[in-house]
Amino acid sequence: MDLIISGIELKKVSKKNKVLIITYYWPPSGGSGVQRWVKFVKYLRNFGWEPIIYTPSNPEFPEIDKSLNNEIPPGIEVLTHPIWEPYQLYKKFVGLDESTRLKTGIVQEKSNPSLAKKLSIWIRGNFFIPDARRFWIKPSIEFLSNYLKIKSVDAIVSNGTPHSLHLIGLEINKRFNIPWLADFRDPWTNIDFFDDLKLTSWAKRKHFQLEKKVLSTANVITVTTPGTKDDFLLNYPDANIEVITNGFDEDDFKDVDAQREPKFIIAHIGVLTPSRNHPFLWDALQELVSENESFAQNFTLRFIGSVDVSILNEISRRNLNPYLEYIPQLPHSKIPESLRRSNILLLVIRKTQNQQTIIPGKVFEYLAAQRPIISVGPVGSDSDQILKETKSGKTFHSESKDDLKAEILHQFEIFKKTGVTITKNADFYKYSRMNLTKNLARILDKISTN
Repeated sequence: MDLIISGIELKKVSKKNKVLIITYYWPPSGGSGVQRWVKFVKYLRNFGWEPIIYTPSNPEFPEIDKSLNNEIPPGIEVLTHPIWEPYQLYKKFVGLDESTRLKTGIVQEKSNPSLAKKLSIWIRGNFFIPDARRFWIKPSIEFLSNYLKIKSVDAIVSNGTPHSLHLIGLEINKRFNIPWLADFRDPWTNIDFFDDLKLTSWAKRKHFQLEKKVLSTANVITVTTPGTKDDFLLNYPDANIEVITNGFDEDDFKDVDAQREPKFIIAHIGVLTPSRNHPFLWDALQELVSENESFAQNFTLRFIGSVDVSILNEISRRNLNPYLEYIPQLPHSKIPESLRRSNILLLVIRKTQNQQTIIPGKVFEYLAAQRPIISVGPVGSDSDQILKETKSGKTFHSESKDDLKAEILHQFEIFKKTGVTITKNADFYKYSRMNLTKNLARILDKISTN
């Protein structure tokens, strides 16, 4: 008899299929990039698949979070191979200390990028195609080819970004005819910083050629948002594309201490880059502090995660520093508690060409925290649709500042009466990591038996 947990039927199998997962981000890496596949690996065995991880032995991680090692099931086989990356050269070139951890994206952001930094962006875009991990492609193909001559697997997965990993999957699929799933956590040529790379016409053409090879060859492509699927299908209508969003892990929210805090906490969890700077949001908070003495006495703006200097300057110019609590890094194991101790959770969408298709991974943990969500970005976007579907929050844009202020004050009045703000809606459980892994296993089952 099969086991059922949280309404999900788990397979009872005597022998599991094996899936080789090629991923750059793996514990002790921290940050959002590692979450997706750590959680898939955590639950894949429940649905008849045994994961085997292939990852660099010496990667350049933006941050370290050793608590994520506790998420990995015992006995998982992890294959490693060294990678050469140009980041030490980059640090010397732009004058950074060798110990500096680089953020994800194209550069380490400062208020005024130097000429060396601008030149480094051009070099990265035009010489490191598709990205700076390209030097791992050939060594990985040879390493994995030797491994697969001895041991067999039933499917392979490449996890991008970085998209260099898809080129490893492409060649392994070609050599061994193993069913291949290419997972796109982020778009390729439609990623928000693609135009910032200052690409020559030759380099841009090369990116599109490589993207086409991957999209037209992989047995299935998985993406994290419906909008990303639609964008891919415009250029590659014959591609087999499935949507598996990011999600939340119910285990993370068990027995979480959510005791009341004395202040009214408006919190943002995660990275705040310049493209997430919405001045009307900071204007609204400044006006609320100026107009409402009770709000000013009780309000705290809490940032957990890296915040770009441009946004910190916006906060300072509006005299909001006395209300700011800035925690640059927090282990993921502590995030659920921080979410549940908040009164409003900020979801700030990047102001980029693909903003309609963006669903930040944090939104799903926001849902699980069951606290009101205020989203700043385009109405009707993929993120906005999730908030409407789950009745968990509202979206505001630059023309709706007064509505934004009214919603914040509404939640503040609830806080003054009850000490806590809560949303109660069970529709978000389809976004649990367990349920999403079930969907992934279904796709792997399908491509491995065709």
